[in-house]
Amino acid sequence: MKKLWILPIFVAMFSCMAKEKQQEKQQQNTDSIKMSEQQGYETATLAGGCFWCTEAVFLEMDGVKSVTSGYIGGKTVNPTYKEVCSGDTGHAEAVQIVYDPKKVDFGQLLEIFFATHDPTTLNRQGNDVGTQYRSEIFYHTEAQKELAEAYITELQKQGTYGFGKKVVTKVTKAPTFYPAEDYHQNYYAQNKEQPYCSFVITPKIEKVREKYKAQLKHQ
Repeated sequence: MKKLWILPIFVAMFSCMAKEKQQEKQQQNTDSIKMSEQQGYETATLAGGCFWCTEAVFLEMDGVKSVTSGYIGGKTVNPTYKEVCSGDTGHAEAVQIVYDPKKVDFGQLLEIFFATHDPTTLNRQGNDVGTQYRSEIFYHTEAQKELAEAYITELQKQGTYGFGKKVVTKVTKAPTFYPAEDYHQNYYAQNKEQPYCSFVITPKIEKVREKYKAQLKHQ
């Protein structure tokens, strides 16, 4: 009987430790961004489906200092991947990009963003279905908001994604961003042979490398 009582205690302890680690990572991320902004960098936060895909794409771009995968726009404090995947927390999988505006501007980031996911499918990207896979731009400044809204209006006006298709991407003021667990960071580079990476992410990377050569690192 004693062993049955001990198990819940250990589960609670590990749960608390995981939450504390997430809080520590969140603070480190916040401090890093503040330091980067003091050095002239800016921050963009974009959600366009699975963050493994989005992260891999933006890490290719010249002027991008760092990309952090994480969760944003939900109700749970310091959510875990499992909680977000349930769809109950309201968070979107997203990436937080720290970039040098002298090398790449917010408009160029938006161009890549809209070229590498489908902004016309509500709460879905391919086989990934749920509100956590929604298309959403979380703006940090009024300038980002205005540019994002104008960009969407122009895409809709031009019928970029086909006649009758509406761009459902939301534009929302950025709330708290929670960095994802360590194993999600730079996921593609460490798991290229995994089927999801091979069949979903690699084609996107190849598209970016072909179409946006001038905007990539080491070009």
